[in-house]
Amino acid sequence: MDLLTLIGIALALAMDAFAVALAAGVQLNPLTGRQLFRLSFHFGLFQGIMPIIGWLAGLGLRDLIAAFAPWVAFVLLTFVGCKMIYEAFSDADTRSERQDPTRGMTLVLLSIATSIDALAVGFSLSLLGISIWTPAVIIGVVAAILTVTGMLIGRTIASIWGSRVEIIGGIVLVGIGLKILFQHAQM
Repeated sequence: MDLLTLIGIALALAMDAFAVALAAGVQLNPLTGRQLFRLSFHFGLFQGIMPIIGWLAGLGLRDLIAAFAPWVAFVLLTFVGCKMIYEAFSDADTRSERQDPTRGMTLVLLSIATSIDALAVGFSLSLLGISIWTPAVIIGVVAAILTVTGMLIGRTIASIWGSRVEIIGGIVLVGIGLKILFQHAQM
């Protein structure tokens, strides 16, 4: 597989991570370097590991996992998106106590939800007999870079438009979940 094709695949896989990072950047005030690192590291790590898992699983488990993957992504993204919308409507005291999306289970859920498609790419590369190691590294690095970019853009937008953008961010997460669900339903 040539490098240009591989970068195209990595960019396509990183779009969900980018959109979620935008929403996280909107929610976090202030946005710290530690939060940037945590989200980009985890999104990049999960995006890099999922194709390896898919590649190792091979064709035998493909149908079983593929049937449930869109539903898992939909439920996780909808949960986090609805939580963001709810928190956008909460009062100022509650807003200061809300959970950081770059920590704990929220971080794990977002990392899994944004990297489910990479599992299918690993399956595909396995079927084509392509080594997974270089693609996995490139996919992970591209996801990490786009995550940082998304968070910085989200923070800039939030500083201009305030909590209204957090509502939009929650709606975007639910929309991504629905998109994943409907795309796989049409296959």
